[in-house]
Order: sequence, then structure tokens, then C-alpha cells
Amino acid sequence: MRKILVTGGAGFIGSSLSEKLLNDPDNFVVIVDDLSTGKNHNLPKIASNNWEFVNCDANKLEDMLPVMVSHKFDFVFHYAAVVGVQRTLQNPIAVLKDIDGIRNILHLSKNTGVKRVLYASSSEVYGESVRYPQDEIVTPLNSRLPYAVVKNVGESFCRSYKQEFDLDYTIFRFFNTYGPKQSEDFVMSKFVKMALNNEDITIYGDGQQQRTFCFIDDNIDTCIKILNNDLHINDVVNVGSNIEFSIEELAKTVIEVTKSKSKLVFLPPLKEGDMKRRCPDVGRMDEILGRERIGLKEGLSYLLQSKKIMEWAK
Repeated sequence: MRKILVTGGAGFIGSSLSEKLLNDPDNFVVIVDDLSTGKNHNLPKIASNNWEFVNCDANKLEDMLPVMVSHKFDFVFHYAAVVGVQRTLQNPIAVLKDIDGIRNILHLSKNTGVKRVLYASSSEVYGESVRYPQDEIVTPLNSRLPYAVVKNVGESFCRSYKQEFDLDYTIFRFFNTYGPKQSEDFVMSKFVKMALNNEDITIYGDGQQQRTFCFIDDNIDTCIKILNNDLHINDVVNVGSNIEFSIEELAKTVIEVTKSKSKLVFLPPLKEGDMKRRCPDVGRMDEILGRERIGLKEGLSYLLQSKKIMEWAK
């Protein structure tokens, strides 16, 4: 049986990953989360002896040491982090503390026999890119945001531990991912909630910022295939979509799919953190996934069929 640790496993992507890992009876999954942003209700509803939850902080060595020494994991998915543009701008010191978590996980992994650490990085490491689509080879970090800097530091830690201690890694650079468990402070969930309640949909700036949107199933299937098939060891993979939409187009699509009466309202642009364009090169991901990615309208229809919608609709 493979022992797998998922930090941040009560968050949106971490909990979705944990559930999918538990579909394989040969996996034993330990979920770690301090529930600062993760939620108890995101934890797996599977009644089995193949998983357990530990309420602790990945950024505290004294919390992680007993977990990792007692279990001696085969693989670690390090997803614990402060996320979200507004949240990271408002809590820059908390973001910097995530460096401690990265160091803790890698240090304990190399001392307890972990075979590979799979690290959740971000599209933010590209900053305001000079080349599109953004590929895994060129990473010109030119962002001033602490979140982007910390994710880039995490990638450097992974490479350094490989060089110094021969600890294998895979880096996932996640682009906008959405799905039923996403919290309400991200653009997709915000727009859907507003539309379901026929409220004005607010857009910062002129709405022409270009983004791509990846449904959670595409993200999770890619990452698990990378694990199961020993792919992209000591390498980086963009995980997202390369189909671009302006934020205004996204809002109009949400209104169309939800059959909403919402109107668009434009607000002054954010002072920082709202990059003009995000578009990954997903050639590696497409090879791994081996199927068509889920389109925006299809993903929205799945989202609207989920129980989450009952919480969002007043």
C-alpha cells in the first residue's frame, strides 16, 4: 500500500485530489490542514480505513515532525499555502511564512524516505510575462507580489534538495482552476454566486484582462497520472487551459449559462496583482491527460449540478 501525504488537504484542490486518490484501494492518504482556509466539510465522505485527517500547521516543524516520522510516506503532495490574490495581498507576512512549510516538508521528506514531493506552484511565478503562451522553460519572475516570490522560492527549494540530497520532485504550476469546492473569493465562484442571485457582477478595470479556466477534474486527473506513471520527475508541468477569455467574456458566459438577469458593473482597477494576461503552454498536460479538456460551458454545467449551488443561491 502506498502512503501519501496531502498538505492543505481540506482546501479546494487538495481535498479534490485526496478524494480521487482514495478511489484506489492501494492508497493510504493522510490529510493535513490547519483549517485556516480549508473546511471540514471538504474532507472525504468515504467511510474506509484508508485515510485519516490531522489538524496541524505545515508551517510548524513541531506539527509535521510526528506526522511524517510515524507514517514514513512514499509520496507527498505539498498544497498547503495562503492563496487568492486579495487574501495574499492582505496577508503578506502569512504568505512569507509558507516558506517555512516548504522547507519543513522537504527536510522531513529527505529524512523519512519519501520518494517524491509533488509541489503546488502557481502561474503567478511568470509575473507579467514577456512570452505567450507561457511555457515551463522560460520563467521570467518580475512580479513584486509576495505570493509569486514565495512560489518561486518553493520551486528553487525543490531543485536544491534534488541537487543536495537527491530528493525527487515534480512542480505543478496551477493556472485558474475552478469547481464545486472552490471558496467564494475567486473570480469564477464570485461570478456564479452573483449570477444565481441576479446581482450585479462587478469587474475590476475594463474587463479585458485575459485568463484561462481549468475545471477541477482536468487538474486532478493530470496530477494523479503524473504520480501513477512516474512522469515528469524533477520537472515542471503547467496545469490549466490554453483557451483564453476576457474577464468580461467570462461574466457574460456565466450570465448566459445560469440564465441570470445580472448586469455588469465596472469598478476601478486593482492597484496591483491583476496581471493583464495569463495563458499557459499546456502541451505537456495534454499528453498526460490523453483526452479533451473540459470546456468552460461544460465545466459550468457540472458546477451548476453540484450541491454547492444550493449554498450560493439564496
